[in-house]
This record gives sequence, C-alpha cells and structure tokens, in this order.
Amino acid sequence: MKMSLLQGGRQGFSVFRPLPTGLFALILAASAGSAQTSLPGTVPLTLEGDLAARMVDGIHSFLERETVATAQKRHSQSAPPNPERFRKIIGAVDQRVPVTALELDATTSRPAQVARGANYKVYAVRWPVFDGVTGEGLLLEPDTPPAARIVAIPDADWSPEMLAGLAPGVNRATQFARQLAENGCQVVVPVLIDRRDTWSGIPGIRMTNQPHREFLYRMAFEVGRHIIGYEVQKILAVVDWFGQGNAGPGGRAPIAVAGYGEGGLLALYSAAVDQRIDAALVSGYFQPREQVWKEPIYRDVWGLLREFGDAELAGLIAPRALIVEAAAAPAVSGPPPETKQRQGAAPHGRLVSPALQLVETEVERARPFFAALKAAGKLRLVASDGGSGQPGSEAAIAALLRALGVTASLRPPGSPPSDARRNYDPLPRMKRQLDQLVAFTQELVRKSPARRAGFWSKADASSPERWQETTRFYRDYIWEEVIGRLPPPSLPANARSRLIYDEPKFRGYEVTLDVWPDVFAYGILLAPKDLRPGERRPVVVCQHGLEGRPQDVAGPKSDSPYYHRFAARLAEEGFITYSPQNPYIGEDRFRLIQRKAHPLKLALFSFIIGQHQRTLEWLASLPFVDPARIGFYGLSYGGKTAVRVPPLLDGYALSICSADFNEWVWKNTSVDAPYSYLLTGEYDMIEFLANVANYAELANLMAPRPFMVERGHNDGVAPDEWVAYEYAKVRNFYARMGLPDRTAIEFFNGPHTINGKGTFEFLRRHLRWPN
Repeated sequence: MKMSLLQGGRQGFSVFRPLPTGLFALILAASAGSAQTSLPGTVPLTLEGDLAARMVDGIHSFLERETVATAQKRHSQSAPPNPERFRKIIGAVDQRVPVTALELDATTSRPAQVARGANYKVYAVRWPVFDGVTGEGLLLEPDTPPAARIVAIPDADWSPEMLAGLAPGVNRATQFARQLAENGCQVVVPVLIDRRDTWSGIPGIRMTNQPHREFLYRMAFEVGRHIIGYEVQKILAVVDWFGQGNAGPGGRAPIAVAGYGEGGLLALYSAAVDQRIDAALVSGYFQPREQVWKEPIYRDVWGLLREFGDAELAGLIAPRALIVEAAAAPAVSGPPPETKQRQGAAPHGRLVSPALQLVETEVERARPFFAALKAAGKLRLVASDGGSGQPGSEAAIAALLRALGVTASLRPPGSPPSDARRNYDPLPRMKRQLDQLVAFTQELVRKSPARRAGFWSKADASSPERWQETTRFYRDYIWEEVIGRLPPPSLPANARSRLIYDEPKFRGYEVTLDVWPDVFAYGILLAPKDLRPGERRPVVVCQHGLEGRPQDVAGPKSDSPYYHRFAARLAEEGFITYSPQNPYIGEDRFRLIQRKAHPLKLALFSFIIGQHQRTLEWLASLPFVDPARIGFYGLSYGGKTAVRVPPLLDGYALSICSADFNEWVWKNTSVDAPYSYLLTGEYDMIEFLANVANYAELANLMAPRPFMVERGHNDGVAPDEWVAYEYAKVRNFYARMGLPDRTAIEFFNGPHTINGKGTFEFLRRHLRWPN
C-alpha cells in the first residue's frame, strides 16, 4: 500500500552544511571579475524551460499521488468514520427550528391542493428550516394511512412537479415520487437550488454565469457552511415532520430518502447523518469519488476524501438499508456558457455517467461495513438497464419498499395527474428559495465578528510573551483547519543555482530547492557585491502577485508597472533579496490545485507555506545572511501571502502586505459591493475563515514582530474605507500591547503597485540596515 505523506508525522528533512562565513564571502569577492556560474555551496542548476510551469505540474503530480494513497489508507479502515465530523465539513451545523406541520401554499385564487392522483392528493407546501429559511415543494398524501414516509429528492435541474408527473421534462417511468405515492407512501418532494445562472451576481453591478449552486457555495464556504449542508437540513426538517406524524395516533411508518443525481448525493448524505432514516435509495450518484475535482465546484467539500468516500458514507448508514441504483447520471457539461455580460464561473465541472464496474467497485468496498453489523442483506445494488438506464427503475423502487417492510406487490404505474394551477411558473419559487439562503448566509457573515471574538477569547494579549505562548493553538488551528497542513519538507534541499544577473552592485542567481516528491521551491537570490568577510546582512523576501514571476521583481531591467523592480532596488541599497516563485501562475491550471487539494484538506497555501519553510531554512544556512533579520514584502497575491505565511513561520522577522490588505470576509461574501470575489473567476480564494480570522487577526499573529500595510488610494482591490477599518484593529492591537512603533500603514496616491517609500523605510528601521 502506498504511504500517504499526509498521514505521516511532522518530521522534516533539513540538512544544510554552510561554508564558513569568511570563506563564502571571499569566494563571492574572488569571483567579482570571473564567470562564477553558481552560488558556493550549491550544485549547478541545469533545469531548462518554464520553471514556474514545472512547479505547478509537480504540485499536481503530488496531489494525484496523495489522492491515491489517501484512498488506499481509507480503504484499509474497517470502522466507519465520525458522522459529526461529516456534518461539520458539509456545513450542516445550524439548529433547525421545530416543524410541527407543513404549511399549505395557497392564495384566494389558488388552492393548496394542486392535483389528484389515483389514490393520493398533491399539495403545494412549505416548511420551516431556519429563521427566515423554508423548504418548499410538493406533498403527495395517500388516501390511506401511509405505508412509508419518503423524501423524494430530484436532481437539481428537475422541479418537484417534474418528479411528480405534473410538468413535462422527466420520462414517465422515472417519476419515482409519483410511483411511491401510487404505492401508498406519503411523499415530500423538495425544491433544490438549480444550475441556472439567472440571479447569480449583483444586479446593477455585475452578473455572472455561475450556477446558482456555485454562487451560494462560494459565500457559504467562507462562513463554514455549504449548499449541500443547507439542503441536507431542508431534508432533515421534513424528517422532523415525519417524526411528528409517527408520534401521532396513526402509528409509526418507516422513513426513507430517495434521490437522483444531486438528489442522490443529498439522499446519501442525509441518511449518513441521521439515524431516523430507515432506508435510502441513491440513484445516479454512487461511485468512487477520487475524481471529485472534475465535478461541479459546488460538490467541493473540505477534507472529504481524508475520511469519506461514498463507501464510507454507506458505512454510516449501515445497518440500515441502502439501495444503490446504477443509472445514467445527469448530463452536465459545465457551468452556463460565458457571455460578455456574464462570466466568473469555475470552469470544467462535468457530470458523466460512471461505468457500471466503478459503481460495483464502490458498492463492494461498502459491503464489509454492513457485514460487520450482520446486515449484509441491507446493501443492494440495482443496475438500471445495465447501469446506463433511467433512474427510478421498477427494480429499485421495489427494493426500497421491501427494505421498508412494504410487502404488497408494486402496483403498475398509473397516469400522471394534471396540475390544477394553470400555466404554473416555478421560477418565483426558485428565486424565493435562493434569496432566503443568500440572506441567511449574509446574516452569518454579519455575525462572524462575534464568532471570531469568541474563538480568540483565550488568547492573552497582556504581554508579547503571553501572546506568543497563548496563540500557538491558534496558529496551529489556522494552519491545519483553514489552510491545510502538510508535514515539513521531506527531501534534502539539494540546492542548485546558476548566475543570471551580473550588475554593478549585485549578482543574481536562480535557485531551486527540493521540498517534497515532485514539489520544489524556486526563486532568484540577489547578493550585493560589497559583502565583507564575516558580515551577515538582512534578507528581504520579495513576493510577486498573481501570474507573476521572480524576474518581475528582481530583474534589473524589469519595467513592470506593478513591481518597479523593488527587489533589485533593495539589493542596490545593500539588502540581500530573495524573490520566490509562488505557484499561483498558469490561470486555471493553478486554480485546479485548489480543486484537487480541498478534498484532501489542503489548499494552494499548504504548498506555499512548505516552500517558504524550505526557503527560510536555506537562507538561514547562508553564511552572509543574518537569520534573525529575514523580512517579507509581497504585493497583491504576494500580499495574501504576507498575512498567511509569515504569521505562521517564526523565521520571518517582519511582514509587509502591499495591495491586498482589506476586510477579507466582505471581499469574499459581499452581495452589494463591486469589489466582491463573488463576481469573478477567482474561485481559489474561498476558505473556512470568517468565523476564525479576518485579516486583522492574521496580522496580529505577527506580533510582536513588525507588520505594515502599503495601500494605494486608487487600488481597485477594495475601497480605502475597508482597508482602514480592518487595519485600525491591527493598529489598536499593537498599541494596546505597547508596541505602536512596530506597525504602520502608508496610503499613497497611486494604483495597485509597489510604492517603495514608507515600506523601504520600515525595512531599514526594523531590519536595521544599514547597521
């Protein structure tokens, strides 16, 4: 079995054998007039081509290998995982309001009863879920006491009316809600948020082509919620009502969930977390989940594959009944098409029907869970037309009813009933359901500062010493639970370098360092030529932004309007500078790292932190570097790095965040500001962050080390007001700790760019250069 690096300990591999300080400086000095092609203490760098692209490809290879290894480790476990952890990662954590009855949806011109079947009535209904949030759909009520109570869950692009036969769009044989009602079951069919993009965006500012499910997923993820969790809760609220019915004089009827496509996912997840559900029918969904990163982004669940494949979720259902129907999956080729007016959806996101063999393989993996509980017969696989047929086959429905103890033979399908509502339009109901969940999520955003305050209540800021001591837990939590923690670098650094610049005041070397298998760090070191034997100087790590390269900041001839060759300018002042390549380059190619990493409880910054760990180790080993004076200065995505990496790595003596610092929770969740990431294609930004830390809390983790913000008034990242509001909390914190001189903000008249005035002075003062 392959060993997953994720399951190892935190032991790293770090062996650096630096040359004596004087000897290193003498070698550099002696090479002043020669063609010194690599740094002393390194081997020649011979890699050619685009090293940034190689880096991104290596991270992809690492994740693909870890996905396989993690699955093998999961497969070897005999006990099912913890359902409460599963509830948390799908965001099904809010307290539901009590459901004593379903509300009939009627007006003076439209009765609640919308149809009449052969032996059942159909009602338009709603039910409470949370404050301000209801579920809506149809109730199919049998004329006799129910043989079973079932939530029939359609695919996201099917309306309840389609599944009940009241509206066109679903084959008659597939209308399993109607078939269950015809067989004496009480059936509730909920509305699911669909895959259209009609209301995704901010009217009057910008609309997007994000499916409604993605639009909700993005904002909900930030507050630790998920579209999946919301809809599981709507289903469980119906189960609450079923429980009320079972407590009544009519006696208990078994409870089940049955779903197809997105509804199959929800049926599986709901049954996994609620023991009151006696049986589940999962159609067009069950299969190995290692390729979940190829599915629509609204199926992305943080840490899912560390513990939960579909088989493990089946194990949570055991010893209750599970019927898996292998059927054609919904055909989803991606988000709605981009137009000039609508963009920003995560690309890819296809749903395709799995081969029957894949479904069989996952079912076989689930069998030991049932066998261990002496319930082997409770797991059943039904192949609809060889696994590629329509959902809701007669065999699947019969298997579900038998599992519920319904002994009567399956009745032949009747004729679909007619909807008494003339020209019924389900779109206002869909908008209402979407608006409710958006409003609920926005209320969670508004409450997040109080949640953060509670989370940080045990951090003691009475002194710098107490702060460092009591925030170790918070650093670890953010690293492990928000960013995703990899073990320390596991390979020897194997430092390689080559000379690429030879300027009057400095030389520049490309450097690569091994980190983990397939993963390396890469950057450009600028070493001043006036280094004296025995001298140790400060280093400024100069970080580029989105789609940037080390050459943009360190190149002596670079003319980038964003960076203004700030690493080279600092080297001309006598600082040693190092400009790393961070892997946010390659457009969607790098963003797919997030898609592959999230199910493993990792993210892009999991790798960036490891690369910086290795970089700091190597820099500290250089005999002309003062390890106590290594600062960080990053722009844009490099500014994001400034509040995520130096706060967690003690090797950084200070951090400067340029052109990024702002009210990060608003930036990711706002439904009324043009700056919102909800409107863009940057789906890599989302984190389980709002209830844990905003930028102020992340910056405060730098204390007592210095922290600075550089802000151009014309920077479109966010308005000055957002930046000033969030930074004021940092300023106040440092002042209360008695360290007001260790933090600063510089506003300047300019755009999204390095200004290099107040920040350069901040570096000189706090890195004590010149000495």
